[in-house]
Amino acid sequence: MKTRSTTILAVRKDGHVAVAGDGQVTMNDSIIKARAKKVRRIYHDEVIVGFAGSAADAQALSDRFESKIEESHGNLRRAVIEFAKDWRTDRLLRRLEALMIVAGGEWLLVISGNGDIIEPDDSIAAIGSGAGYAQAAARALAQNTDLSAREIVEKAMAIASEICVYTNSNITIEEIRPGQS
Repeated sequence: MKTRSTTILAVRKDGHVAVAGDGQVTMNDSIIKARAKKVRRIYHDEVIVGFAGSAADAQALSDRFESKIEESHGNLRRAVIEFAKDWRTDRLLRRLEALMIVAGGEWLLVISGNGDIIEPDDSIAAIGSGAGYAQAAARALAQNTDLSAREIVEKAMAIASEICVYTNSNITIEEIRPGQS
């Protein structure tokens, strides 16, 4: 049996970054939790981490990343690179099935267990089962409205929750504004 937590969306706009996660966790074809928190702040509230995939694996990876950001004294880029190397090469970590989005300062990045570190071209990133729906909605909103980063993730996640059976409307949003620490 596989436990999955799904759909994380991040948008960077005008120096603000907002990261949203739905609350649904599924096991096979059943919803087992509706209010999971998949997005959280770390490192003195300066970095936001969101995860999708196997819930236990994602939490273990999130904890490991938090230790890397502490070791790098908040240097997000260095922490991400060191974390991705560990995830790809460590025997136990490379078996973990999840994806992560990390955001803070100037960076919005997606990290995978293959050692991939991806900075999206359009400052919009999404992971999880409902990622395609959430990302498409966010792109349309970003290109055709003057909504803030937070408003874009709110509306895009609402749209995704109406389309994707693995995404619900119990949304958690974390936001970093310029000059905020």
